[in-house]
Amino acid sequence: MTDDERPAPSSTSGRRLRELTPAAMWTTAIVITILTAGAVIALWWAATKGLNNADLVNARLNALKIGLSVGVGSGGVVALYLAWRRQHSTEADLDNRERALAQQYEVLAHQQNVAATTHAYQERVADDARADAVERRVNELYLKAVEQLGSDKAPVRLGGLYALERLAQNNETLRQTIVNVCCAYLRMSYDLPDEQDREDGASAEQRLLYRERSQEREVRLTAQRLLGDHLKPQDNTRYWGPLELDLTGAQLINFTLTNAWIGSSAFQQVTFVGDATFSEVTFAGDVFFNKATFTREASFHKAAFAGDAWFYAATFTREASFQKAAFAGDVWFHEATFTRSAWFNEAAFTGDAWFHQVVFSGGAWFNEATFGGVSVFAEATQAGKPFHPPFASGNSDESGPL
Repeated sequence: MTDDERPAPSSTSGRRLRELTPAAMWTTAIVITILTAGAVIALWWAATKGLNNADLVNARLNALKIGLSVGVGSGGVVALYLAWRRQHSTEADLDNRERALAQQYEVLAHQQNVAATTHAYQERVADDARADAVERRVNELYLKAVEQLGSDKAPVRLGGLYALERLAQNNETLRQTIVNVCCAYLRMSYDLPDEQDREDGASAEQRLLYRERSQEREVRLTAQRLLGDHLKPQDNTRYWGPLELDLTGAQLINFTLTNAWIGSSAFQQVTFVGDATFSEVTFAGDVFFNKATFTREASFHKAAFAGDAWFYAATFTREASFQKAAFAGDVWFHEATFTRSAWFNEAAFTGDAWFHQVVFSGGAWFNEATFGGVSVFAEATQAGKPFHPPFASGNSDESGPL
């Protein structure tokens, strides 16, 4: 039985009395008449027995009155009974109407609840369908964009990069994944164009190779720029958050990442072709530049290292600037090589600073630098001579953790 077919609750007060049939009414009238006549006859004869003249007349009149009184009284009782039935019927009708209205209200409320539940369910189904459609569309766009990156045509690869950028801009959950894809693309092996391949006398094959490598360079520069553009907190509408970068083994060209805020980062064994600029960058996690090669100037001016910083065996072939850099964790420059001047003026080393076996071929400047932990320069050299700065606090035999 459904809710709509529920029987109405029973109530004794709402039950209607059985209707009086004409036969019952006529029977009642006849009974009253017989009782009245019987009373009159009985009193007429019994009460007047032995009376004469005026007494007889009075006695018979009294008998008639009493008989009629019995009839009227019986009629009154019947009238009261009929009045009671009418009142009871009226109350029963009202009670039945109220119950009917209550039942109708319950049915209506139930129907409304069913309709609301059905509507909510339909909305959820529609929302889920829309979400599924959007997710499928996003996945299709993502797969198509990644496929474009594998094209042998540079314009198609550029289109794939810009498609990925739009996806990341509109889908926050995809940003780290798309950054990973860009980093993976930059990690792939690449040879720079050789200027000799476009000079007079170069073969058609050489010229084609030069054009292909030049176009690939533009694709890579675009990927680098996309990373830099979306890691700056100052641009609220385009900032993707402190995402992690893994560019291990990549070849980066004139890499610029200024005023950025990034998470844990890996630049191990990276070759920085051209200048490398990390000015005012905040590294929110640990950062690794182990065995990285800086072919031209390297700038970490006012960079902030929130975690540990590793520059183990890094090579700086031109000037390296760490002026006003802040190292909150430990920093390792173990076996690093500075071919030109190394600037650490006003740098702040909160943790330990390890410069074990560092080679300073040019000048090493630490004016107004502050060291909160140990500063180890064991076996460090400057211009081929032992380098023992007056602020060094570590034992000459210490090599530091590797």
